[in-house]
Amino acid sequence: MAVNREAYLQIAAELGAKNITLVAVSKTKPIGDILELYELGHRDFGENYVQELTDKAAQLPPDIRWHFIGHLQSNKVKYIAPFVQLVHGVDSYNLLKEINKQALKQRRVIDVLLQVHIAQEETKFGLDEEELNEIIGQWINGPMEGIRVCGLMGMASFTDDQQKVRAEFNKLKNIFDQLKTKMPAWPLRILSMGMSGDYKIAIEEGSTLVRIGSLLFGARS
Repeated sequence: MAVNREAYLQIAAELGAKNITLVAVSKTKPIGDILELYELGHRDFGENYVQELTDKAAQLPPDIRWHFIGHLQSNKVKYIAPFVQLVHGVDSYNLLKEINKQALKQRRVIDVLLQVHIAQEETKFGLDEEELNEIIGQWINGPMEGIRVCGLMGMASFTDDQQKVRAEFNKLKNIFDQLKTKMPAWPLRILSMGMSGDYKIAIEEGSTLVRIGSLLFGARS
């Protein structure tokens, strides 16, 4: 399926009016589909796999803002460190340290989001509140010059129960607001929650960035 232009223009207008960032999830999608959205003016694209991201980045315009939205392994950070715009799913202090190390090698500062586990499903990655507080303590003892912590990311349970999804997003918004108080020096401007099936609820609960794939590109291959 090619890009759904009508859906893209409608969603982009809806989000733009609310100053919410739209990341088009382009994983498994061909270069041509990405270029089609690019030609409509879109610049923020999200990929889940390092190899796929590096391959696409080499073939596509340099002003694309690439978001790494998958589970990032420390030994692969070096491949995306030269160009990645935002790493969404940082779920350990060791991964933070590796991103910092590779950013300094590239003489860059890399923006990151800390991923918080809010779903009741065990399969989702992310920090619990205790682990988040541990990272905050470690950061206070040794700040990292190659990283900007710009906010939080979380994924709700995969369920038709909208009240459950809403409660999980509300929980993350509360954690986000508390973090702003704890860490006033961090530029906490991004609360990434909401995907194709639940982004409207996420926006109502305070999301500032949504990751949408299937509504724009159709179902994944």
